[in-house]
Amino acid sequence: MKIEVKNISKNFKSETVLKDVNMTLEGGHIYAFVGRNGSGKSVLLKIICGFYKPTSGEVLFDGIDYNKTNSFPPSLRALIEHPSFLNDLSGYKNLEILANIQHKIGRSEIEKAMIQVGLDPKNPKKYGTYSLGMKQKLGIAQVIMENPDIMILDEPFNGVEEETVPLLRNLLLEKKKEGKLIVIASHIKEDIQFADDIYLFQDGIVQKQR
Repeated sequence: MKIEVKNISKNFKSETVLKDVNMTLEGGHIYAFVGRNGSGKSVLLKIICGFYKPTSGEVLFDGIDYNKTNSFPPSLRALIEHPSFLNDLSGYKNLEILANIQHKIGRSEIEKAMIQVGLDPKNPKKYGTYSLGMKQKLGIAQVIMENPDIMILDEPFNGVEEETVPLLRNLLLEKKKEGKLIVIASHIKEDIQFADDIYLFQDGIVQKQR
């Protein structure tokens, strides 16, 4: 899988959020977008996912521009900004509802994903009573449970207890070894040092740091 971001710009009324962004992302790599809040990281993620249309430019997935057909890229899952689940259901039940949309996976895959991020699938605790860290981990479980080729994670370690962060980093490194294309956005540089390539977002300009 290859994603080509070509000459992407995005304006909101008179404000330019992204200016002529270019990059190529490939499977088997972890990419990090770093910059302060409001620097355009989440906007580019939403453009890649098909949630926003660019003002100019295109995003190609193996040569295909899904924006032109008003469709979403296949085999892509994303956690952008805050996870959104039903407050009165358990973590497992929330993931089960989402899994039933595509009918690609069953109980074992859901349970495996929850265990991989450090959650107990048998815990009846309702999502509305989850801590911020638990909510983030459930969001990550939702991204990985169907084993997509592309995984987009916006501030994935936000609120996660310090001792669990290495578990999640190792999980993403395992997914990289499986050939997955992973993009992580963060305003905390320590969160993204394990990435292969780092892109700095500043005042609408994106520059590759390594």
